[in-house]
Amino acid sequence: METASLPIATPTADRPPRRLLRRLLWVWAVFWLLMLVTGSQEYMWTGGHRLWQPVVDNGTAALAATGLAAWQMRRARRFDHLLNQPLRWFVHMWAWMPLQLIGFVAVMYAMRFAFYTLVGIPVRHGPWLEVLTYETTRFVLFFGLLGGVHFGLRSYEGWAAERLRAERQAHEMRQAQLAQLTQQLQPHFLFNALNTISSLIHDDPDMADRLLTRLASLLRAATDASQRPEHALRDELRLLESYAEIMVCRFADRVELTWAIGDGLGDCTVPTLGLQPLLENCFRHVVEQRSARTRIAIRAQRFDDVLRVEIENDGDIVPMPERRGVGLGNLERRLESLYGSRGRLELIPRPEGGLVARMEVPCAP
Repeated sequence: METASLPIATPTADRPPRRLLRRLLWVWAVFWLLMLVTGSQEYMWTGGHRLWQPVVDNGTAALAATGLAAWQMRRARRFDHLLNQPLRWFVHMWAWMPLQLIGFVAVMYAMRFAFYTLVGIPVRHGPWLEVLTYETTRFVLFFGLLGGVHFGLRSYEGWAAERLRAERQAHEMRQAQLAQLTQQLQPHFLFNALNTISSLIHDDPDMADRLLTRLASLLRAATDASQRPEHALRDELRLLESYAEIMVCRFADRVELTWAIGDGLGDCTVPTLGLQPLLENCFRHVVEQRSARTRIAIRAQRFDDVLRVEIENDGDIVPMPERRGVGLGNLERRLESLYGSRGRLELIPRPEGGLVARMEVPCAP
């Protein structure tokens, strides 16, 4: 019975990534440089005086090995699905090792014989059995090293590709969640706003036209919020003013609105239509429910790298709800998704009655 294993993303569909290729080339060049240095030292220690000979010997070995390594890299593409099973990967990669060894030795010595023949120098070597034993040992060692480095880099590239894909999926899921949680204008607000505008068409057509323009701005912002989950505080306040003007016009002498916005806060980013549900709660649960005049204060100030926005009302003393409503619950989840633990929403009851809705988001000074 086979055990399931997690797949590793293949680095690329048809050719090794450039980064992987560059890394392998660097490793390959350093390896053969070391081979040349050690070969030259060994040659001189044994009394050799032709300094070009170790260069030729190691150069022909490097050319033959490079050709074989390039072929191995092409073959490796077919086994990327085995990167999470190292033993099977190496078995498949080295299945042709005996034939590769024969080809490597034949090509390398053919090039050496050709070069020495051209310069008119006889080729001297030990018994073929010793030569074959030496070259086999060297072949197994440095191609084992190459295979290990290749496997490591290929696995890393696969892991990195998988991580990038997972991060991209998480980002897409986060965007989809933000689109779903983005607060939309409630139908009852649209109904009441249209009724308010309708009642003004004959008595005050200019005000009706102005409120209709304000309503259009809110509808456009609600439509675009899923594509632009954040925007500048100045833009959010502009939308909040549109909403407030409609509601103040509807309730006329039953509400008094004040604004206290600190200087230099316009560039701070906040959730699109994030303040609207806070102000809407004041009208739905306070202004609509009482005949007395309600005072609503909207404040924004910065404390170090935190932007704090508060919407306070002086309504009656009411028990705090155990659970957030739909609008505030969505806003709370949006803050968590956008800012993590740095995004906060608090509802603070006032001792003398009413409530303070406080939203905090990060804002660099």
